[in-house]
Parts: sequence; C-alpha cells; structure tokens
Amino acid sequence: MAQYLIAYAFTAAIFLGIDFVWLSRIAKPFYYDRLGDILLDKPRLSAAVAFYAVYVIGIIIFAVAPALKAGSLGTAFLYGAMFGFFAYATYDMTNYATLRHWSLTVAVVDITWGTALTGTSAVVGTWLTRLVVQTG
Repeated sequence: MAQYLIAYAFTAAIFLGIDFVWLSRIAKPFYYDRLGDILLDKPRLSAAVAFYAVYVIGIIIFAVAPALKAGSLGTAFLYGAMFGFFAYATYDMTNYATLRHWSLTVAVVDITWGTALTGTSAVVGTWLTRLVVQTG
C-alpha cells in the first residue's frame, strides 16, 4: 500500500506540474483564441482539485500499478498514454459533438496533450517510485 501512496504522490506532482505549465504558459493563448467566450475568468478550483485527485488514481490503477508489477517503464508509458487518450478523447469528442464552439482542432490538440501528459506522468511516477521503493 505504501508503494501506491508514494506512486500517487510522485505521479500527481508530475502531472500537476506539467499541466500547470501547459495551461498557464504554453497553451493559454491557443485555448483563449478558440474558446474564450465559454471560459470562466477563473476556473472552479474545487472541480479542478476533484478532477486531478480522481484522474491520478486512474493513472495509478491503469498504468503505474501494472508497470510496477511488470517492472517496465514501457508498460507505464503505453498504458498511461492509452488511458490518457481514451479519457481525453471521451471529453473532447463529447464536447465536439455537443458544443457550438468546440472545434476539431481543439479536440485533436487536447487529446494529443492528454495522451502525452498521461503517458509521461505514468513513466516518471513509476520511475521515481521504483527509485524510492528499491532504495528505501
């Protein structure tokens, strides 16, 4: 159990850190140019916290835990990327199907981002967990 709590802490820190830079610095103009009229001035923090807390549990269950069991960073990336792809595709394609201003470009960029971010977070979370658990 301690191994999974360690994995959760590392994976959450990586996911949150990278996503914060992406959303606040790199992709902010992209999203505002395309979705500015439907974006809140400030995000609903409680909803964001809930998403991150639950999503990282999903990364642990579907990518990090299998990778730790297999002893494979490749498994972490593959399963993490697939989890990210399916989760972000569900969100983005539903929005594309139902929201007037949700473009296919936004969906493709966001799905690509979610796939890469989740795969990377799973790999780094797995790697750091293995370092701590093996040496600790």
